[in-house]
Amino acid sequence: MKNILHIIKKEFLQFKRDPKMFGIILVAPVLQLILLGYAATLDVIIVHTLVFDQDRSELSKDYIARFESSGFFSIDYNATNYNEVTEQINSGDIIVAVVIPNDFEKKIHRHETAKVQLLFNGSDGNTASIVAGYISNITAKFSQNLLQDYFNDNGRRAIHSAQITPVIRVWYNPLLKTRNFMVPGIVGLLLSNITLILASLAIVKEKEIGTLEQLIVTPIKPFELITGKMIPFIILGFAAVIIVITAMTFIFNIPVRGSVFFLLFASFLYVLSTLGFGLFVSTISQTQQQAMMISIFGIMVPMVYLSGFAFPIENMPEIIQYISYIIPLRYFVAIIRGVILKGTGFAELWIEALVLLIMGIGILFLSSLRFRKKIE
Repeated sequence: MKNILHIIKKEFLQFKRDPKMFGIILVAPVLQLILLGYAATLDVIIVHTLVFDQDRSELSKDYIARFESSGFFSIDYNATNYNEVTEQINSGDIIVAVVIPNDFEKKIHRHETAKVQLLFNGSDGNTASIVAGYISNITAKFSQNLLQDYFNDNGRRAIHSAQITPVIRVWYNPLLKTRNFMVPGIVGLLLSNITLILASLAIVKEKEIGTLEQLIVTPIKPFELITGKMIPFIILGFAAVIIVITAMTFIFNIPVRGSVFFLLFASFLYVLSTLGFGLFVSTISQTQQQAMMISIFGIMVPMVYLSGFAFPIENMPEIIQYISYIIPLRYFVAIIRGVILKGTGFAELWIEALVLLIMGIGILFLSSLRFRKKIE
């Protein structure tokens, strides 16, 4: 036990001699949370719009005014011909072009269907589909008002047939902000960075400067060396989690609805996996550059893409969905979002916690065996 404490003390002394390390561990996560929290959003707040109004009637102007009053659309350009429409779409400066035909008002007064052409910049399919939904709602309300005005002008009452009206209640994220979905997942991403990358770099650094060989010849058992090396990163990882959760609460106003203790317990289970991966990377790397590249492109990138952090697993090909079951971050992200957004706890997330425990112990055990063979 004394040997383990001495190694832990040695690791913290090394951190103390390197002030940049404290900046990376304690300051960088908050900066990353802020940058990713504001940048990682799929919400469409401002829709850059072009209008080609060939009718120039009162009704067409009223229709366009509905777009501006919605708060989402910014009429950036009024075209006079189709060439201008094409040029603006090709330039990428607008998201949608609204083309109103010259018989728009006449057809409405004749009680005929008036068609409006919508040209989307479909290079970003998600944005285009969201904007299409906005326009559909605006057009439906505009048509409903026209129908109501027609009945009022003729002194007739609208006859409403039987219909189904959905009453929508959005739980967990009432404003449907992408940020509320993404920010909790960033906690898992930052914890991975600290425990995986820094752990592997710290051990490889010992190889580069020759101190690992010095430790090997001392009367320290392999498990004591591994334990003493890993505990400081567990402590620093927990410190980073607490800092990030606090920043998330005060900066983005996203409180932890569930148990903080269960969230920290799940973080510990997840750290077992990332430390195991860090140990494994240290056994196959000779330099810090190699360890960094392997950690990022060999482990972190697949974990981010296949964990459901940014992309829904249900939308992935079936074979990729099966592969995602071996990604520890998948289960940790589910726990984080469940605890923070839904307020769920161990009773609902015990399966994910159990899988994290099994995977963490397995990965750390196998990596420790390989590391022991290397130092022996």
